[in-house]
Amino acid sequence: MANITAAMVKELREKTGAGMMDCKKALTEKNGNMEEAIAYLREKGLSAAEKKAGRIAAEGLVESYIHSGGRIGVLVEVNCETDFVAKTAEFQEFVKDIAMHIAAANPQYVSREEVPAPVIESEKAIYRAAALNEGRPERVIDKIVEGRLDKFFSEVCLLEQAFVKNPDITVGQLVTDKIATIGENINIRRFVRFERGEGLEKRQDDFAAEVMSQIK
Repeated sequence: MANITAAMVKELREKTGAGMMDCKKALTEKNGNMEEAIAYLREKGLSAAEKKAGRIAAEGLVESYIHSGGRIGVLVEVNCETDFVAKTAEFQEFVKDIAMHIAAANPQYVSREEVPAPVIESEKAIYRAAALNEGRPERVIDKIVEGRLDKFFSEVCLLEQAFVKNPDITVGQLVTDKIATIGENINIRRFVRFERGEGLEKRQDDFAAEVMSQIK
């Protein structure tokens, strides 16, 4: 049996917002394993972060991030419940981290719920055809398609991407942790990302032809 220390209980409480006794019980049940204790609290509905996640968040910040000499720019709106929290250094740093992540990881949507149905159906059709071409048995095709669709979501949905500053957690997990530590619901509402020249047909110079024309 692991020795459950006050520091461990405090850490779990900061991560989940659950009560001290609930945190101690969770750690005891899971023999001191922090991640399993977090899961235990969430399963039991004791995580205050999950309870806060249902509350209305209408305050917050719109943050900008410009990267690489003006090559990439991001605007993101992150909401919280009160103007007081929006003005704190912790919340402002969190929003900056989200903007930086968007610049680096180039998500297309905030969550999988935002992905249009036609896009999902198109991806499913591609994955199904690929699995059949690979000679996979028909009975496992649906499972393969769902697995590849989950991977697709993890690549294009902000909340499911691995956080660039800590790839061991997703952006969604980062948000949950911040809800617990800040004490208010937090919602990444929307973002736009601009990359210089994106979507434009760039000129492709034929250097050899240019040299030859000059010689002539």
